[in-house]
Amino acid sequence: MARRVAAELGWRVVDNEVIESVAARAGVPPAQVAEREERVPSFVERLARTLAASTPELFPAPDAGGTLPKLQEADLVRITESVVSEAAAKGRLVLVGRAAPAVLAQERDSLHVKLVAPRQYRIRAAADRLAVDVQQAAAIVDESDSTRARYHREYYRRDWNDPLLYHMVLNSEALGLDGATALIVARARALGWG
Repeated sequence: MARRVAAELGWRVVDNEVIESVAARAGVPPAQVAEREERVPSFVERLARTLAASTPELFPAPDAGGTLPKLQEADLVRITESVVSEAAAKGRLVLVGRAAPAVLAQERDSLHVKLVAPRQYRIRAAADRLAVDVQQAAAIVDESDSTRARYHREYYRRDWNDPLLYHMVLNSEALGLDGATALIVARARALGWG
């Protein structure tokens, strides 16, 4: 959806591929940014590891072995807020996730959109996209929802599901990707942005 909206408006998308740019800016290989532990690190964790190398003033000094200490989630939140704010300041873009509606809540020149759909639809979409079975997809969807809700609650004192925190809440199953894209693009153009 983000790529469709960005293509229609001629904007750029800021999503997981930003890792490549961050790695280049930090002077580290992308593989180091995407370094794995026991689980696949989230975008925020991967980004934080790279930014820790390029902005040491935000982090404790490396230990004697030269490795950075394990970052706390609060550190990751602070880094993410900086990255989101910097990205938004550079011009028109479609920013995916990263608690952007919370971080940019006071930004008047933004359009906060939440995409929703019935759980079963989202599970099928996740299973197809991630090439996993339906049970795994259900666990991923539920964990993702739970994590996002907790993140917004703990760090922004916001209910992630509160429709009043968004300018638009669109049901991607009911509208389809084309319909939801058209509504977002139309609103952006009505605001004089496209």
